[in-house]
Amino acid sequence: MDIQKVGVAGCGLMGSGIAEISAKAGMDVLVREISDEAIEAGRARIGKSLGRAVKKEKITEEDRDQILERISFTTAISDLADRDIVIEAVVEDLEVKNELFGTLDPLCGEGTIFATNTSSLTVTDMAAAVNRPDRVVGLHFFNPVPVMKLVEVVRTIATSDEAFERTFAFARALGKEPIAAKDNSGFVVNLLLVPYMLDAIRQLERGVASIEDIDKGMMLGCGYPMGPFQLCDFVGNDTTYRIAEIMFDEYREERFAPPPLLKRMVAMGRYGRKAGKGFYDYSGDQPVPMEL
Repeated sequence: MDIQKVGVAGCGLMGSGIAEISAKAGMDVLVREISDEAIEAGRARIGKSLGRAVKKEKITEEDRDQILERISFTTAISDLADRDIVIEAVVEDLEVKNELFGTLDPLCGEGTIFATNTSSLTVTDMAAAVNRPDRVVGLHFFNPVPVMKLVEVVRTIATSDEAFERTFAFARALGKEPIAAKDNSGFVVNLLLVPYMLDAIRQLERGVASIEDIDKGMMLGCGYPMGPFQLCDFVGNDTTYRIAEIMFDEYREERFAPPPLLKRMVAMGRYGRKAGKGFYDYSGDQPVPMEL
């Protein structure tokens, strides 16, 4: 059975992108947020993203209007009861996610799939919070959602073949390239990427080279689109720190442990691009490496 009615819980950076691409694929999308203010912020984010697509001539103004017509908003969680799939894109906090799925479990139909966009928590810990763990999957999109082609589709030891296969087909219907992953913290991409980012910070602490030269070395030497410090600032140093803590708690391996420099930067509010300062200062026309 094809998925046609999509529910998205949370309309921040990731949730708004998931809602946008689902509506772009012709699906009926209902977004749930906790307040009218959050809804308006999410609506504006989607409108701005579609406006950029119109400007770049990727879609027409008529396309934009039709996409927006397919997206509706609510503050009532009960309105998600009729959805074929509900994708959570709320804060990366297991207690918050479990409370959401625990509330949805008795409300939604028998065939509803519960999907989490978590990037570091284990899906099994969310499946354990509902009475039908066979309906719970991981569906990890990447930022920015409308641009990045990859989606990690994650199955737990309890996920049914039917739920997994429907979710995999859904990801393809969105125009994405899904890959299958086991339910381990970090899945595929973050399992490999986070230690790389953390190790770059450790080498900076050791004085191996400057921020700028380490970034330049990885870009020109390995063909990466951005260096590890540019990537940290793009993702958010607070987000990287939180993911590293979750993964270290899971694996107890030194390569996942947040370096002291990252901890100090988060304590000082140097979260990266969104804060105007991280490993780079973004207050001018061009980013400038910070003195650390």
